Amino acid sequence: MSDHVFRDGPARYATGQLQRALEAVAVGADADARARAQRKVRRWREVLDGVSGGTLEIGSRTPVAKLPAWATLEVVHGGFATGRASADVAASPGELDRLPGEVPGGTDRERVNLWYLSDAGQAELLNALRAGRYRIEVPEEAALAVVALLLDKGFAEQALNLVAELRPFMSRLRFTPAFHAVPRPAGDAVRVASVGEVVGALRAVRTPEQLRAMHTTIEVWTPLYDRLVALWCGTVEGVLPSLENGAVHGGWPCRVWPEDWAERRARWLTDFTAARRDHGFAGRHAHPRSNFARLHEALVGCARDSAALNSRQVGWVRRALANTLTHHDEPGSDTRELVRMEQASSIAEPLYADLAGVLAARLDRYPAGGGLPSPEEVEAPVSPADTVRVADGTVIPQHLRDKAIRALEATPGELIDRGIIGSGEVLAAVLPQLTSRLLAADIADPAAAGLMEQLYTAFRQRRSLLLVGLQNQVGFDELPWATALKTLRDRGDDAPAVAARELLARTALLAVESFPEAVLPNPLVREFRTLAERAGLRLPLVEEVAADIFMGTFTDKWRVAAATASRVLEGTLYQRYYDLPSADHWETESRKGKLWGKSTAEGFAELCTARSAEAGAGGSWVAANGAVLEQSQILTTHNLAVLVDALDLGDRLRAVAPALARSTFEWILRRLDQPARGHAALIQRKNAAYAWRQALFLLSYCDAPTQREEIRRIHTRTANPILFPYTRGLEHIADGGRFTSSGTVPHGPGRRFLGWTVSQR
Repeated sequence: MSDHVFRDGPARYATGQLQRALEAVAVGADADARARAQRKVRRWREVLDGVSGGTLEIGSRTPVAKLPAWATLEVVHGGFATGRASADVAASPGELDRLPGEVPGGTDRERVNLWYLSDAGQAELLNALRAGRYRIEVPEEAALAVVALLLDKGFAEQALNLVAELRPFMSRLRFTPAFHAVPRPAGDAVRVASVGEVVGALRAVRTPEQLRAMHTTIEVWTPLYDRLVALWCGTVEGVLPSLENGAVHGGWPCRVWPEDWAERRARWLTDFTAARRDHGFAGRHAHPRSNFARLHEALVGCARDSAALNSRQVGWVRRALANTLTHHDEPGSDTRELVRMEQASSIAEPLYADLAGVLAARLDRYPAGGGLPSPEEVEAPVSPADTVRVADGTVIPQHLRDKAIRALEATPGELIDRGIIGSGEVLAAVLPQLTSRLLAADIADPAAAGLMEQLYTAFRQRRSLLLVGLQNQVGFDELPWATALKTLRDRGDDAPAVAARELLARTALLAVESFPEAVLPNPLVREFRTLAERAGLRLPLVEEVAADIFMGTFTDKWRVAAATASRVLEGTLYQRYYDLPSADHWETESRKGKLWGKSTAEGFAELCTARSAEAGAGGSWVAANGAVLEQSQILTTHNLAVLVDALDLGDRLRAVAPALARSTFEWILRRLDQPARGHAALIQRKNAAYAWRQALFLLSYCDAPTQREEIRRIHTRTANPILFPYTRGLEHIADGGRFTSSGTVPHGPGRRFLGWTVSQR
């Protein structure tokens, strides 16, 4: 991709996102939706202002002028920095109240930071660390706590060096934690969300306005209406009015006045006023020409006699009574009671918002920052112990239980089995909770170990930046206070490394077993890399690169990963299907180059480009990039071969490969059976082809009879014309054949399945 394309592309993308956010503000269904859209508008405007003003350099790992790479930035969709630092927040009244009168500093934030460098401030930080009474939400909030620990342990030089690194930013950035305890999962347990986050989501459940109005009408306004009709019926002399062929027959109201009529009138008007205050008067009863409105208007103007009503108003009361009595009979009659019973039955089921309130009230018993120790609170039906007005024994709907159970603390495997972790991205989001414990395992001081855990977990919540030019995301070790904290490591055994290797093996296999149809997402790859480094392994783990920012080259780790894949898969179905080079090829093809200060794999890039010709010619540069990148994934198996080889997972994978391959093929069939057009159809094809590649990797760990049976089964199951030539191509390879240079079967309709096409075939 040319520099010109890259310069123009981000601005167009940000402008489009801003336009969509503005449209969302205009059509927001409720205040919360509009508020979310307004926040997006603000962020995208800041992106565009920064780009146009030259204060933002999109594509750089230091996109914000005057902020270092380690600063945690506010990042919006697509990896665009808004120009704000997450730790750039004004000092709160609570922080300022902790300070004595005379503390130096040009800003309130600087005064707070400098005070925590004093003896008293350091003592407060140490007390909070030792008691576990603090919370790190943004990595910078741990910085001065690290200074306190270093000084306490006698590492004065390291502490002073860290202060010197932080000092230029103390007037802007918060370097201190919040001082309240955060319950953390123990052992192998993790959680997807905190109790507080789940409670917030439950309390945000809203009843659709139309449904809420129906409930209010039946529960509030209809009983008031029946009482109003009964009041006026009591003033009728003779037979109650009715309609016959549109004409009103029967007696007239305002002719007799029951003894308690005035009292009942006053009570009704009081109740009506209260109902209108609490619920608002809306719906069919509120229409100015409705029977309710006619009778209410007359009631307001009438005391105990009809003197205040003229004949026309009395006539309207008579017609309103005739209308309702003809259709539903008089209040208290069997006919009218039956109608009211049917109406009540239609709303007998409790509202989702009320049931969400039941769950929220149950979870309020637990610390907001912690998790849920067991699922019983979520799964139990409504009982007398629940204070929300819902009938005992009511079963909580599954979708609300799913929302609440996200706070459950359990192992990743258990959370996957329950459907709480439903993708590799979510697995990547919770894995740092385990990785952080391994990073802290060789720190004997509990206070320092706990700080390391919270710091790493907060670091992994940073959103990735859009980067070009072979740049890497900022690593944990680039945080000056993270590096300084490692000074306190004091265990010399290899237990943490062994534990890291086991966790990496266990999680890698879990990801493949749970989501076999999906490539490993970049956040999970980054977490695997951290675990590998902690285990003392140097693995060439590669990321998925977006086609619209690909710069046409690769670093050498792609070549190393491809060499591993060729060696591991030599002679397998995968190797034959994708025509992988031999392992010897990579020994001779090791040509390197230099670009943007990085060593590049020239031979690997050239091979990917040559192989991408199978996708066709012409088309857009994005599609051409995508075809090259797909070949890089094919040659490297996108980390599968590297992980299986380095972690000795072959035997464990063979035990589960047949079932995983079958489930992946089933996923492909379901996906391609879904109707899709335009861009959605392109994404559908790409995802199906990537899943196909995953399935062939798994099928390569099955014996030959299993392979033949699965290929036969998938071919006979294929009714989708898109998939038919690809199943024929797979049969051809399994029978010992080879594809031509264009990826087709020499004689017949079969061909190789690729996700990217540059031209129509």
